[in-house]
Amino acid sequence: MTAGLRLGPLLRYIDGEAGESATIWIEADRPCTAEVRCADGAGGSARSWQIAGHHYALIPVTGLRPGTETAYRVRLDGEEVWPPAGSPFPESTIRMPECRDAALRVTFGSCRWAAAPSDRGHDPVGPDALDTLAGDLARRPGAERPDVLLLLGDQVYADETSPETRRWLAARRDLAEPPWHQVADYEEYTRLYYESWLDPEIRWLLSTVPSLMVFDDHDIIDDWNTSEAWQEEMRATPWWQERLLSGLMSYWVHQHLGNLSPDELAADKLYGAVCEARDGTELVREFAARADADPTGARWSYRRDFGRVRLLMVDTRAARVLDEDRRAMLAPTEAEWLRSAALDGGPGAYDHLLIGTSLPWLLPHFVHDVEAWNAAVCRGERGPRWARLGERLRQRADLEHWAAFPASFDALAELIATVGGGPGAPATISVLSGDVHHAYVAEPEFGRVPGGLESRVLQLTCSPVHNSIPASIRHGFRFGWSRAGRWLGRGFARHGRVAPPAVEWRRTGGPWFGNQLMTLTLRGRGARLRLDQAGAARRGRGKGRGGPLSRRKGPFSRTVNQLRVAMETELSPQAPRTPRAPLSTQPPP
Repeated sequence: MTAGLRLGPLLRYIDGEAGESATIWIEADRPCTAEVRCADGAGGSARSWQIAGHHYALIPVTGLRPGTETAYRVRLDGEEVWPPAGSPFPESTIRMPECRDAALRVTFGSCRWAAAPSDRGHDPVGPDALDTLAGDLARRPGAERPDVLLLLGDQVYADETSPETRRWLAARRDLAEPPWHQVADYEEYTRLYYESWLDPEIRWLLSTVPSLMVFDDHDIIDDWNTSEAWQEEMRATPWWQERLLSGLMSYWVHQHLGNLSPDELAADKLYGAVCEARDGTELVREFAARADADPTGARWSYRRDFGRVRLLMVDTRAARVLDEDRRAMLAPTEAEWLRSAALDGGPGAYDHLLIGTSLPWLLPHFVHDVEAWNAAVCRGERGPRWARLGERLRQRADLEHWAAFPASFDALAELIATVGGGPGAPATISVLSGDVHHAYVAEPEFGRVPGGLESRVLQLTCSPVHNSIPASIRHGFRFGWSRAGRWLGRGFARHGRVAPPAVEWRRTGGPWFGNQLMTLTLRGRGARLRLDQAGAARRGRGKGRGGPLSRRKGPFSRTVNQLRVAMETELSPQAPRTPRAPLSTQPPP
């Protein structure tokens, strides 16, 4: 019987330097040889490999040419399986960068809860920004599209399953038993990826726009690796080990491998062993166990160069040091990797540095001070009673961002100052984050660095892609940026005897609430930032990027929703000590 395509294809790696190769990820329903054939003659093939009864292939595509766009098709054992017969979508294509100096459009966001089924008219958390982007691009094939899509965490929600997934779980096991409605094992994780990536618009989008990914907590469980006490409690929970190993295994298969270049895949001993094995399940399971036991046992962080743009995606979950006396967001080896990758090539090696971290570096001031205070009292700064209270508060309020690791916060500031100071510094250094279910722009002031920095430094936070935020939390974040919030935060800092952070910062854009995506367009040493928010379709005209809004159905599965420009601005490099006006919160005329 001929193999069928179960999931994918996903266009993952794109060679941003030579412009000659790419990788495409698929899942088949049985062992097979997977092949990609491009209209211009490029292509490649790979034999599938097996994990937990599932069959995957990561297909290297070679022979591509810089500055070209070519349609491709997928065959399994010689039979064409993509595009599906009668597909209403444009052909899936591979677009290669024109040259090292070409413009680069980077679209990013995080926190995408599984979309509602296509036959439902009401979405309880509002229109999905990624789904809306996909529909917009599919309806307008000539529209400007991202060169790369960065998904900054919570691609799946293992602990907050949808009603449809709960019904599927209930047919499989008793939901009155732990872990209840959450996923329990590898097979249940695959269900989450099917629910998310088989959405027709998302499936087409991921087949034609290159994607890079990194996990955050909900990919495993809310508050993952918050603290040493949290970790000890979870490790004593009977169902936790299977959940954690399954989460890391499924992440390695579905997300991590696609982040790697063909050369990195060829050098990856585990990947090579899995490809050679009849069944690689135990190999990947043993790897996941080692990765959990020792944060230096695996590197989930990675680097990508796109011409004159360098991207460093940083693991801020599994690489933590949780011992209260040595607490760090990044283990020493991970921190050294980040520093070496940022400084590689010396001054002038790139024009823009992007640091992808699921958790924001710069938070509202009140939130930052409370997290720093909490870290101090949990460490014992105010005695054991305060330490116990601080730990309870830390877990309940998710106090585990960069601010909760003060030494790591300052170390990142120092690295940015090193990269951004002096001749040959990049034009911009942007920290790209999600997690906090709203969007904002913050800019640090490096007043302690003589002469300031040559680079303009920005914290760009965009979340969620598809989720909700209670009104109380909205008010809390607004308060966090206010003068009153800053005054109250300083009180917490004084109580915890917290040293001032290495930098000061201010909010220069936002906060914006809704399902949304940010896009950075980098050309030469210039940069432009845009925030797009998803809006529900309405009768009559609108100002969204897709033209008039209507209730009519197109060739796609859902009512046509709209992306609306909420903010757009130039991000020119900052001259030292030059005052800067806040970004406009209104769409351009």
